[in-house]
Amino acid sequence: MSQKILKSIQDVPATFIGNNTDLTIDAIAIDSRSLQNGPQTLFFALVGANNDAHQYIKDLIAIGVQNFVVTHIPLECEGQANFFVVENTLTALQQFAANYRSLFDFPIIGLTGSNGKTIVKEWLNFLLSPDYNIIRSPKSYNSQIGVPLSVIAINEQHNLGIFEAGISTHYEMEKLEKIIKPTIGILTNIGSAHDEGFVNLENKIAEKLKLFEHAQVLIYNKNEIINTFINPEMKIFSWSFDCKDADVFVSKKSALDKTFLNVQFGKQRFDIKIPFQDMASVENAISCVMVLLYFKYDEETIQNRMELLYPVEMRLKVKNGINNCSIIDDSYSSDFQSLKIALDFLESQKQYKRKTLILSDIFQSGLSNDELYTKVSQLIISNKIDRVIGIGETITAFEKKFANCITYKNTAEFISKFDDLNFANETILIKGARTFQFEEIVSLLEEKTHETVLEINLNAISHNLNFFKSKLKPNVKIMVMVKAFGYGNGGFEIAKLLEHHKVDYLGVAFADEGISLKSAGIHLPIMVLNPETTSFPAIIQHQLEPEIYSLKGLHAFLKIAEQKNLNQFPIHIKLDTGMHRLGFEDNTIADLIATLRGNQTVKVKSILSHMATSDDLEFKDFAHSQIDLFEKLSCKLMTELQIKPLRHILNTSGISNYSDSQYDMVRLGIGLYGVSNDVEEQKKLENVGTLKSVISQVRRIASGESVGYGRRFIADKPTKIATIPIGYADGISRGWGNGSGYVIINKSKAFIVGSICMDMLMVDVTDIECAEGDQVIVFGESPTVTYMAQKLNTIPYEILTSISQRVKRVFYRE
Repeated sequence: MSQKILKSIQDVPATFIGNNTDLTIDAIAIDSRSLQNGPQTLFFALVGANNDAHQYIKDLIAIGVQNFVVTHIPLECEGQANFFVVENTLTALQQFAANYRSLFDFPIIGLTGSNGKTIVKEWLNFLLSPDYNIIRSPKSYNSQIGVPLSVIAINEQHNLGIFEAGISTHYEMEKLEKIIKPTIGILTNIGSAHDEGFVNLENKIAEKLKLFEHAQVLIYNKNEIINTFINPEMKIFSWSFDCKDADVFVSKKSALDKTFLNVQFGKQRFDIKIPFQDMASVENAISCVMVLLYFKYDEETIQNRMELLYPVEMRLKVKNGINNCSIIDDSYSSDFQSLKIALDFLESQKQYKRKTLILSDIFQSGLSNDELYTKVSQLIISNKIDRVIGIGETITAFEKKFANCITYKNTAEFISKFDDLNFANETILIKGARTFQFEEIVSLLEEKTHETVLEINLNAISHNLNFFKSKLKPNVKIMVMVKAFGYGNGGFEIAKLLEHHKVDYLGVAFADEGISLKSAGIHLPIMVLNPETTSFPAIIQHQLEPEIYSLKGLHAFLKIAEQKNLNQFPIHIKLDTGMHRLGFEDNTIADLIATLRGNQTVKVKSILSHMATSDDLEFKDFAHSQIDLFEKLSCKLMTELQIKPLRHILNTSGISNYSDSQYDMVRLGIGLYGVSNDVEEQKKLENVGTLKSVISQVRRIASGESVGYGRRFIADKPTKIATIPIGYADGISRGWGNGSGYVIINKSKAFIVGSICMDMLMVDVTDIECAEGDQVIVFGESPTVTYMAQKLNTIPYEILTSISQRVKRVFYRE
C-alpha cells in the first residue's frame, strides 16, 4: 500500500522540499487531533472557511509526523520535515485519490441521489459480501473530502467497491466522478435535500447524473424527467412500479410489518419478502435487487438474502452507562476504516481517562488476518486504549497481539462473564459486526431510564458552529456558552466537542457548572459569568476565570487572591452599557481603575458588556449607543491601566446584526443549538435537539367521555387516544396541552388533549395508524422549539432549558 500511496502523491503537481527522498508513507490524514498520526502519515493541510491546518504542522512534527502536503511551509517548520507544496491542498487530495483509484481495476458501484445512499450501500455490502471482498465508504463519507478518504482505503485484496457521492451545488460531482470512476451507477431517490444549491429539480438531476458519465450501466427508477437527462448512449437498467417498459417491473403489497414484492424481469417472475413497509425502505431494497439481478444472482439467493435485510444505524451514539460509565454505541458494523473513525470519535467524546474497547472480529479488510490484527493493535496503542475486550473466534486467535486484552469466542460467552468485568468510571466504545448482536451488550451497559430521550446531533452543532465562525473577521476569537446544562442539551458532551473544534473559551453561568466541566477533563479556559463571592475559592482552585461586575465583588476577589499569593490570575471585567443587569457603570470606572492600578494578583483577561436589543433591529439606535459606550469605557480602562485585554460585546444575534463590532471575541449562545430569530438565518442552521418518546398505551373512548384531570377534554365523537410517558416534570409546559400543541406520530400531527400531567400527556390519534411502542417526536424538525415558543408566548431558550435532566440525553454523530 505504501508504494501505491507514494506513486500517487508523486503524480500530483507539487514542489517537493525536504531532506529525505526515501519516503515511507502508509496512511493519509487531514485531522491534526487524531491520535493515529505518526511517522508514516502523509498529512494534507486543508484550508477551510473557518480553519487552516497549517497552524498545526509544528505540533504534528513534534509527535513524529514527517510528510505534509501544504500551500506554504510555516516559517518555524522549514527544514524540519518533508513538504509537497501545492496550489490548493483539497485539490491535491482529490488528485491524489484519483491517481490512487486508477491503480486498481475491479468493479466499482457509485451511488448518488438525495436520499437512501448510505442505506443502499450498507445493504449491498451485506448482500454481496459472501461473494466479494468489498471496500466501501465508511458511514456517510460522501463529500468532497469524504470521497477521497474513502477511495484511499482500497487495497490489493479488494475486488468490489461501493462508494457514495453527495453534492450540494454545481461542479462538485465532476470532481467526485474522477475519484470514484464508477463502473456501475445507482441513482437513488431524488428529493428536496440540499435544494438550495441548485436552480431547480432538473438542474439537480443533471448534476447528479455526472457521476455516471463513464459508467458501464445506470440503475434507476424509471422516470420521465430523469430520462431526458440520460445520455442516449448510456446503458440503463431501470425498474418501475408503473411503467411496464422498464427492464424490471415491480408490484408490492404489505402485510403486518413486511412488504411482498413481485419482480418481473424478462421471462423471470418471482416474489421477494422484505422486513419493511415504509416506501423509502422499499425503494432502497429494490435498488439492491436490481444490482443482484445485474450480477446474475439466482432467484433463490436473492429471496433468501433480501429477507434478511435489517435497519441501518448510521449514527455513533453517546449514552450514559452503568456505574458512572459513558457508552459509545457503534454496534452495527466492524471494518477497519470505520474502526479508525470510531476511535477518533472516542477520543473527541471521552468522558473518563480510562478507555475500553469492546471489539468483534473484523470483516472485509482486504488484509490477511495477521496483517489486519497487527494494524488494529497499532491503532489501539496509538489511541491509548486501556483495556480491549475481543469477541469472536478470529480475534481470540490473535489475542496476544493486544496488551491488557481478554477475549471471548462469542457474545453469549461475554454476557455470561459480564459480572466479572467490573465496568466503572470509564468510556467504553462498543464496536461490532451485526452478526455478533452487540446491541445486547449495549443494553447491559446502558443506564436504565424511561423511554423519553433528547437526541443531540453533534454534526448539527459542528455545522452551526462553523456557520457562525464563517461570519467572523480574521483573528476574532469565539467564546461558546454552555451554561444551563448546554441550553438543556447536555454540558460535558458539547463542551468536549467544542474543545475538539478548538474554540477559544467556554462560558458558564455559575461556578458549579465550570467545576463540573473541569472535573470531567475539559481543558479549555472557562469564564464564569455570574460568580457569587462565596464561590471565589472554588473558582481559584479549579482554575476558572470569574467575571467581575462590581467593586464589592472585585474587593472580595482581590482579598482572597492576596491571601493565596496569586499572581496575574485571569479575571474579566463586565461593563454595564445599558442592559442594567450586571456591570460597572460609567460613574464607577474611576474607582475600578484605582483599585486595579498596580495590582499584580490579577490580570484583566477581557473587558465585556452585554447588548439588550441585538436581536431586534427596531432598537438599532439603542444598540449602537451601547457599542459606543462600550468603546468609550473599555478604551479608558485600557489607556489608564496600560493593558490590552480581549474585548467582546456581541452575542449570537449581535454576530449577525452588528458585524462591525466583533472586537477581539464574540460570544455564541443559542445559535449553536440551531435557533435564530432571523428567518433567513434560521434556514441555514441545523436542528440540534430532538425530543422523543413512545406510545405507552392506545385506547378508544366513546362520545361524551373525558380525558385527563378536570375533564378538560370531552370527546364529541368516538376517539382513539394515545398516552405518551412525558409530562411537565420532564419540562413540557402545561400551556402546551388542551389542543394548543401537538406531537408527531408516524409523520402525522397528533394534537394534545386534556391537561398535561406530571409524567404523561395524551394525544388524539383517531386518524393515525399507530400502536403501542411507536415513536413520538415531541419537538425537533416539527414542531420546532421556535414554533412552540411562539405558541406559548415565550422564547426558545425557555423551551430548551426546561427539559428535565431525568430525560436521558443521547448524543450521536451521523
